[in-house]
Amino acid sequence: MTIDTAYMITAFVTMLVVIDPIAIVPIFLALTPGMTSKQRARIALRAVLVAGLLLALFAFFGKAVLGFIGISMPAFRVAGGILLFLTAMDMLFERRTKRREDSSDPDHGHPHDDHNDPSVFPMAIPLIAGPGAIASVILLVGQKPGGEGLVSILSITAVILLVMYIFLRLSSVLERAMGKVAINVTTRVLGMLLAALSVQFVLDGLAEFGFVAAIG
Repeated sequence: MTIDTAYMITAFVTMLVVIDPIAIVPIFLALTPGMTSKQRARIALRAVLVAGLLLALFAFFGKAVLGFIGISMPAFRVAGGILLFLTAMDMLFERRTKRREDSSDPDHGHPHDDHNDPSVFPMAIPLIAGPGAIASVILLVGQKPGGEGLVSILSITAVILLVMYIFLRLSSVLERAMGKVAINVTTRVLGMLLAALSVQFVLDGLAEFGFVAAIG
């Protein structure tokens, strides 16, 4: 019983730190400027559901999923880092905002169509269900093979994703409290942090390949 409790605590802390719901809230605000609470609620729900399904998939099948299509975890880290870097550039140079302004024109359709929906990328992947979360799920399930470990990790992940959804639903309150200027400043700062995080993903992946063993 003590071993099971220790395992559950370790798994919960690991997944909470890796997914980090609090840190994603300001990024979510930066990715959804000018959207209403209802629009953000839909995006938040979709992002959490997609991330949950992806993490569940890796909990069940683990490394076999990536191995089946010939992708290693280091390669996944590098790819995720590159995609995240592109998003960071959009945030730094207001490309997403400009696209929304263009799409608000009658000739461009609805201002918040699927083209501007960040729920799947980058919210679900790689911010929520990123390489770290996927690797953690695989490793934690591997520590306790069988149904008990699988159910434990799925339950813990579901609780953390529920907390994530609640935090994202409250993001509009935070936006009103901060104001437009503060949001713009935060967007730039987070763009820089995301760029650095994306570089770290790439370096971690390259280090696992042995290309940058001397760095760090």
